Amino acid sequence: MRTFHSRNRATNQRWVRVGIVPVCVVGITLLVGHSRAAAPPGLRPVDQRQTAPELEDGHGWLNTERPLRLATDLKGHVVLLDFWTYCCINCHHVLPDLAYLEEKYKDQPFMVVGVHSAKFRNEQERDNVRKAVMRYEIKHPVIVDRDMSIWRRYGVRSWPTLGILDSEGRIAWGRSGEGMRELLDATVAHLLEEGRKNGTLAEKPLKLKLESEPVSKSGLRFPGKVLADAGGKRLFISDSNHNRIVIAGWPDEQGKAKLIKIVGGTEVGSADGSAETARFDHPQGMALRSNGSGDDVLYVADTENHLIRAVSLPDGAVTTLAGTGKQEYDRSGGSIGREQGLNSPWALAVDDTWLYIAMAGPHQLWRMRLKDQRCEAFVGSGRENIVDGGFAEAQLAQPSGLALVGDHLYFADSEVSAIREANLTEKKVRTIIGTGLFDFGDIDGSYPDARLQHALGVTDYDGKLLVADTYNHRVKLIDPAEKTSKSFLGTGKPATEAADGKLALYEPGGLHYAGGVLFVADTNNHRVIRVDPKTKKWVEVIVEGLTTTHPGRGGP
Repeated sequence: MRTFHSRNRATNQRWVRVGIVPVCVVGITLLVGHSRAAAPPGLRPVDQRQTAPELEDGHGWLNTERPLRLATDLKGHVVLLDFWTYCCINCHHVLPDLAYLEEKYKDQPFMVVGVHSAKFRNEQERDNVRKAVMRYEIKHPVIVDRDMSIWRRYGVRSWPTLGILDSEGRIAWGRSGEGMRELLDATVAHLLEEGRKNGTLAEKPLKLKLESEPVSKSGLRFPGKVLADAGGKRLFISDSNHNRIVIAGWPDEQGKAKLIKIVGGTEVGSADGSAETARFDHPQGMALRSNGSGDDVLYVADTENHLIRAVSLPDGAVTTLAGTGKQEYDRSGGSIGREQGLNSPWALAVDDTWLYIAMAGPHQLWRMRLKDQRCEAFVGSGRENIVDGGFAEAQLAQPSGLALVGDHLYFADSEVSAIREANLTEKKVRTIIGTGLFDFGDIDGSYPDARLQHALGVTDYDGKLLVADTYNHRVKLIDPAEKTSKSFLGTGKPATEAADGKLALYEPGGLHYAGGVLFVADTNNHRVIRVDPKTKKWVEVIVEGLTTTHPGRGGP
């Protein structure tokens, strides 16, 4: 959870962090006191509820064919407002709870409305928010609160913040944070019954037409990460929104590759088993352990299942190694395999002893001992910030990419727009590029002046690093010794087509350099790119025979 106050974005004035507090203290606060009667915790008594500010002055609506107003369209509905920003892992964790409530109360006058109040500059743009709505398969309407005007009127101070309005359009409950499904459920049920008793509840729920994303020509849907195996001439793709791993042959110079195997299916699940019967939930990072005998293992960060999976190669059989299958808030670890709960594992790296895990949820790096699957946190206190020092004291912010080079474990620390290094010998963290939670931009140069914007991926590049500078729609070249950064690929603007022969990227989420070739997961363009880094010549990877449709929320 992040808390701060702001100044005027229109004049490009800077956000200021003021620390983490449990309640809001300004404006028409969503975070309210306790009920005087037996009711869900935090529910305001009827005589203390204020009329909710109208949902207006936004920069467009998504997942609805028209703007919605509390006083008219949503009159008589219990409305849950979700103040979120799509970079935020804590906001991601709330989405399954909202989907649960939407399904449970789908036949009642209940509506979730997302209020997207952006942290990063890139997140202010309606088209980019629309892509996020599709990527996270959101079923409810979302208003783009680009200038934070709705955020300010409600007195919100942190992401995520949830507020519930009663059937008369008054603020009845609010709280910041995640992990509140039972409390949300009880509060919605209470307010529906309250409205039914006093005759203010609408007769039936409002029905809306959701937006959809066309099926891509590549057969991929929001691929998150890519892993190249030059020795084995294979390419592994986390086809994240198809809930599967695509294994292809090595793409030729025209980008053509043969499909070897699909592991998983389009529907969400967590089943172990054969390549055909196993299931994932939006997998991200991968790591390959090869012993030269053909008994290779592909480790997979099964992100939304909060699991670590192992894919046996070449048959594709899947086994769960670690995680309970539920999001856990443990910041220490120490348990074995499936007894140890995890929290949004996002990226992986492996050596002969350990599987290293970028654990985005608790803002830490974890590791799993290969011989017995013992899992433990080993870098980061769990506080979200950018603080260097010893492993236990260092502070990280949503690590989302890993590259292991000797005894140096480099990681993309996305919420501080940083590239950092964990020295495994000295047991210390060092920042290479990046200075703070609200310090970001698209600036080449040296530390501390150089800027990235929510970088999600990093790979070794012959002694230097290539970085997926995700919200700048670029790949950056970083020298960890000199602490410099410069643009390498991309135009700096989200695009689906090449501009003047240059590669145009759209929020690339991962990349991997191997065998003299760079592969980039061009996430929002639903494709993987093959690049010769010396000449910058590039082609889209076409995996022959890879076609599918997507049955998930918000898409065909």
